[in-house]
Amino acid sequence: MSAEKGQAAPSVGKLIYREDLTPDLAILRVQPTDESFVPEFKAGQFVTLGLNIDGKMTYRAYSISSPPEERRWFELYIKWATEPVIGKFTTALFHLKIGDSIYWRKPAGVFTMEDKKADGTADDRNLVLVASGTGLAPFVSYALHLKAIGSKRKIAILHGARNAKELGYRELFESMARDNCNLAYLPTVSRPDDLQSLGWQGHTGRVESLLQSIDGSPSALEKILNDKLGTRNSFFHVCGYQGTIDSVVSVLQPLGFVTNRNKRKDGSFDIKIETYG
Repeated sequence: MSAEKGQAAPSVGKLIYREDLTPDLAILRVQPTDESFVPEFKAGQFVTLGLNIDGKMTYRAYSISSPPEERRWFELYIKWATEPVIGKFTTALFHLKIGDSIYWRKPAGVFTMEDKKADGTADDRNLVLVASGTGLAPFVSYALHLKAIGSKRKIAILHGARNAKELGYRELFESMARDNCNLAYLPTVSRPDDLQSLGWQGHTGRVESLLQSIDGSPSALEKILNDKLGTRNSFFHVCGYQGTIDSVVSVLQPLGFVTNRNKRKDGSFDIKIETYG
């Protein structure tokens, strides 16, 4: 197979695991077929997958949800795009069977964890990770990496989904939160009356609602941080659709938070953004 102009030929992998959370939401694992290790990468980076679609090689990038310490395979959290039109690439992905081949390019990307301030000093503020849908993927990698290195930094993971079945990695994060007093997990569903949310007793509403104070009372996030939200104590990473990002930023900006797309003169910022879709 020839490489695209200016790029090295992709590697070949095989699908070794899949967990279908719903008919259109899955966790996939891909292993290099030559039994080599996955190249070194940083938590939050993506891998580019390649498939032959209608006789033409097509590539799409997906965030890696496995931690950089796992070098035998990489894991992906993928939604089958079915609206407003059916996506050909995700359709092909969802039809792969265990053992099927898939091309991939080495990890890349800059949506990595910020652990230093603009002045170079360590950033020990609360790390607040806000995701909608499969925008959770890089934060799974973050959390597992921080656990692997024994980090004591306080982490809050806020995940919004349409229904409870779409709260991927829920059991993992609930387990991690039980075992680590420095990690808090706040899931919420926007369609609590959906049959797929049957029995749900947690937060309801879109993920930005977890940041909002009602009638002066602390927000759900402030309650678990046990502190009033501000730039002095919290740094945000936000990943999801543009609408989610805009909504989260609109809540945080009046509190003095600044995004990496509009840094202060000294180069500092308090919200790092990655757009999905």
